[in-house]
Amino acid sequence: MPPIFDGFRYKDHLLHSDGVNLAEVAEKYGTPTYVYISSNIEKSYQELEEALKPIPHIICYSVKANSNLSILRTLNQMGAGADIVSGGELFRALEAEIPADKIVFSGVGKTREEIDFAMKKKILCFNIESEQELVAIDCIAKSHRKVASICIRVNPDVNPKTHPYIATGLKHSKFGIPYRQALELVRSTLRLKNVNLIGLACHIGSQITQVAPFMDSVRRMLKLYDQVQKLKPEVNILDLGGGLGVIYNNEKPPSIKHWAESLIKEIGDRKLTLILEPGRSIVGNAGILLTKVLYVKRGESDNFIVADAGMNDLIRPSLYGAYHSILPVHYRKYKKIKASVVGPCCESGDILTKARRIQNFQPGDLLAVMSCGAYGASMSSHYNSRPKAAEVLIREQKHYLIRERETFEDLVGKEKTPPFLKKVATAS
Repeated sequence: MPPIFDGFRYKDHLLHSDGVNLAEVAEKYGTPTYVYISSNIEKSYQELEEALKPIPHIICYSVKANSNLSILRTLNQMGAGADIVSGGELFRALEAEIPADKIVFSGVGKTREEIDFAMKKKILCFNIESEQELVAIDCIAKSHRKVASICIRVNPDVNPKTHPYIATGLKHSKFGIPYRQALELVRSTLRLKNVNLIGLACHIGSQITQVAPFMDSVRRMLKLYDQVQKLKPEVNILDLGGGLGVIYNNEKPPSIKHWAESLIKEIGDRKLTLILEPGRSIVGNAGILLTKVLYVKRGESDNFIVADAGMNDLIRPSLYGAYHSILPVHYRKYKKIKASVVGPCCESGDILTKARRIQNFQPGDLLAVMSCGAYGASMSSHYNSRPKAAEVLIREQKHYLIRERETFEDLVGKEKTPPFLKKVATAS
């Protein structure tokens, strides 16, 4: 049988997740459907929490990875905060009852309305991404007669050795303040009356599978932190972002324990509170996408297995060339062929796999696209007017619908027709 991911196993030739038969899940909820394992999420979070015990810390889950309310509530019950990048993510985090004083607002394009919303809710801090944003937040805080807590997000210019689209800490990146300009911006911050600098932040990228880039950024940030301490000793937060990778194929990310020990060693005896913003490492391998084979096409030079899930459901392979393992839900001895698993969207780039040695699946076969817990449903779209997939959570050998499959009516529910386009009845 093919290799199995943590939390998944074959029983009587059928793929199970935490004791639940995935064929039954597909039959009950249809396809495509996202399925998440609660125990995997809890295990990943607890492992990180345990590794960071020796130092004061806050784990602010990166909401963009998977923003389903049931996922957020699961993490809230475990004590997580939230890293958000929009007003909508703030709304979701608050709906999931994550305490506002454990919410960090990152992102380069915060609008006045979003800043207003966050300030009224008294979030932990804003991660400042530009000098103009700093001035805007100071002005908005003044209008509220408040003082806004901020961290300055620094671009440490460190190569994370990941896909360029998800590298966020290089000097050509749109994120953060250039490292060489950060100290001057700190001095500017200290002259403002309606912001309170409480820390420094950085984020070098996502899906990082080596310790070295992290430690490079940590050393640079700690050097800057020590300089800032001389200007304002009350600064006591260091937000090092997220980015620890997961296994999609043959990656070998460091263990959480080894990574945390290296981090704690670098921090040494500094009296600071560490903030981390993990997303993929918490939910990535906790989710799959169930899809069904519709057709098999034998071309002159290529073979295509056409599934009912496409780039509208899972865009990572199309966007990044990302690799996802695909397993049969009903295991049998398939002959292997070289084929692309493609979706129904009208784009040549609509792929789940590209020209891979894979089982010779047949129409009606159920497939499990693995490692879809992060940046799957949260990046899905309505392209080609396709309703969004259902989402299901498995916990203690039971399955729960946590997001209904959209209907055609949902697609047009918010659209309005102006009077001049409405049909006028004609006299008979």
